[in-house]
Amino acid sequence: MTPSRRDFLKTSALASGGLLMGVALPGKLLAAGTVHTPNAWVHIADDNTITLLCARSEMGQGVYTALPMLIAEELHVSLKQVKVANAPAAAVYNNALLGAQITGGSTSVRDGWEKLRTAGAQVREMLISAAADQWKVDRSTLVAEDGMVTGPGGKKSTYGALAAAASKLPVPEKVALRDPKDFKLVGKRTARLDTPVKVNGSAVYGIDVKLPGMLYASLEQCPVIGGKVVSFDAAAAKAMPGVVDVVQINDGVAVVAKSYWQAQKARKALVVKWDEGAGAALDHTTVLAGTRGALTTGKVIPIGTAVGKVDTAMKGAVKIVKAEYISPMQAHAPLEPMNFTADFKDGKCTVIGSTQFQTGAAGVVAAAVGIKPEDVSVQTTFLGGGFGRRLEVDFIAQAAQISKAVGKPVKLVWSREDDMTHDFYRPMGVNQLEAGLDAQGMPVALHFKVASQSVTQRAFGLPKDTFDAFMAEAAVAGYEIPNTQHDLIIHDTGMRVGYWRAVSHNMNAFANESFMDELAAAAGKDPYQYRMALLKNRPRFANVLKLAADKAGWGTPLPAGRARGIALMEGYDSFMAQVAEVSIKDGEVKVHKVTVAADVGHMINPDTVEAQIQSSIVFGMGAGLMQEITMEKGRVLQTNYNNFPVVRMHEAPVIDIVLVQSTEKPGGIGEPATALVVPAIANAVFAATGKRVRKLPMSAQALATASA
Repeated sequence: MTPSRRDFLKTSALASGGLLMGVALPGKLLAAGTVHTPNAWVHIADDNTITLLCARSEMGQGVYTALPMLIAEELHVSLKQVKVANAPAAAVYNNALLGAQITGGSTSVRDGWEKLRTAGAQVREMLISAAADQWKVDRSTLVAEDGMVTGPGGKKSTYGALAAAASKLPVPEKVALRDPKDFKLVGKRTARLDTPVKVNGSAVYGIDVKLPGMLYASLEQCPVIGGKVVSFDAAAAKAMPGVVDVVQINDGVAVVAKSYWQAQKARKALVVKWDEGAGAALDHTTVLAGTRGALTTGKVIPIGTAVGKVDTAMKGAVKIVKAEYISPMQAHAPLEPMNFTADFKDGKCTVIGSTQFQTGAAGVVAAAVGIKPEDVSVQTTFLGGGFGRRLEVDFIAQAAQISKAVGKPVKLVWSREDDMTHDFYRPMGVNQLEAGLDAQGMPVALHFKVASQSVTQRAFGLPKDTFDAFMAEAAVAGYEIPNTQHDLIIHDTGMRVGYWRAVSHNMNAFANESFMDELAAAAGKDPYQYRMALLKNRPRFANVLKLAADKAGWGTPLPAGRARGIALMEGYDSFMAQVAEVSIKDGEVKVHKVTVAADVGHMINPDTVEAQIQSSIVFGMGAGLMQEITMEKGRVLQTNYNNFPVVRMHEAPVIDIVLVQSTEKPGGIGEPATALVVPAIANAVFAATGKRVRKLPMSAQALATASA
């Protein structure tokens, strides 16, 4: 048989020494003569191959370039000398900021900033020590640069030639890291290492995985999430071409066939009787009513410590302003639908695919098929979008159960409709804010309240009525207000909820920044100048706000029908301001331009920082303008991109970005812009129409019913 184009390209790319994108680490990289750091990040083989074992999943955010840059910087080698391979699931690769081997929360660079530089520096010093021992010279006379250690008298040796000896030396506890002023790679615009393999088709995503003898599965799940199978009739499905078996697992009935299309087609012939469970009573209107009601009846959990005396200040205020903001449920909707390949054999299970949570994958598979976690091998591919959905491991357990049931390797593939209607949805949020203004219109008191569902409670067993830090993100804005109180109310709606790109920054930034605009309007003041007056002792906030306003031409004339809106936020240790320029036509919002000023601390790769801001803005626009999840009788009504639209190329705005050069510790950049673009647009809509949209999305209907 003629090999497929993808197989040919993959083989060619590996043979030519390109980026190592195999789902399993090639054995030669772990052979004798490899240097291991204490955290197993860096390997140097005898042939001088330097490899970073990357424990963070690459889902488009650039970790397969940014993290090798940290290693290369301290090894004193060029980036082209470092390859990347996926790390296996192991505790040594845990994300210190999240407590597991997990990619999320804009933590990859923040977690790796010192860890990976230290790993590279340790290996560098071990190589120098090995050369000093071999040449019987003082190590202070040696230099490690460009993959070579050089010494007096013209002595030189490659890192690879020294690797075996170096691996036997003690690992130095303290090593000198390169001074940032001497960085040769970090902070420089760098082309991504994974671009060639994605362009030539050799990059392996979960959907691309193939194993010898592999079958395909399509899973019929209850139309109501959480429902269970009562009985099923598979006679018609089993009689269809290519069908190998029909098996019941915890979450439904799987049709297993020789191809995905055969499995999917035969699945439609199944007759299943369901116990829909308590979820059948869910409706998006009752979810909203319950969440809003919780603001009055629920237990109040303080966010931080109250400042001053809010009640007293409110009583003495000249004017009181109140507002409520509603953020709907959202689906993740990544372009690569959920899928995973599993091979259960001889009491062990290998699972291969797109995941953000290797630790969770190993644990859930072990529980699902009744083996020990150490008998589960998790191999990570590229992710065709994550956004938090691939922090969940439901589809991974399903694949493992199906493989065990049929005794063969199986790739489970969800349809787009499966993906949309069986997500772990971003929870609905209801924010209520109240402020007291003085005679000059400036806030003397602010009371912030938010009610929503706790993802952490659902996903990680956070005890009831316990503070959830993820729900408080961006709740406390950077403005200097003398009396403030921030309250959190956790309300369990019964929905299956999950972390969604930027998590609770989304609802809280929308509320805070829309409300700040409302206060400026109530005071009769310019929204930009109003904010600046509240940032006298907040230099990083004030700097990005001024940069964004100046770059956007705030206060200068615009074409007829256009207006600007501004918003400001800190998220994941990054400070950002945005100005959106919009117009309204036939009730639809058109975003023409978004100007961004971002201070993300010390940047690894400014090119990736810009790309992340751009992608976040487009992603956030979808949620702000056109997306929401609604339900009737427990059934999600949105099924595909026709009724859950994404921003298309012709709808994307011009994005103008100013990056602040900073020596502060790195902040996260994969998510903040997603949350901030929504209030920037909402504030521009108000400037254009005089109407305030307080319930998302900003659809034509929402604009028509909005009030001043």
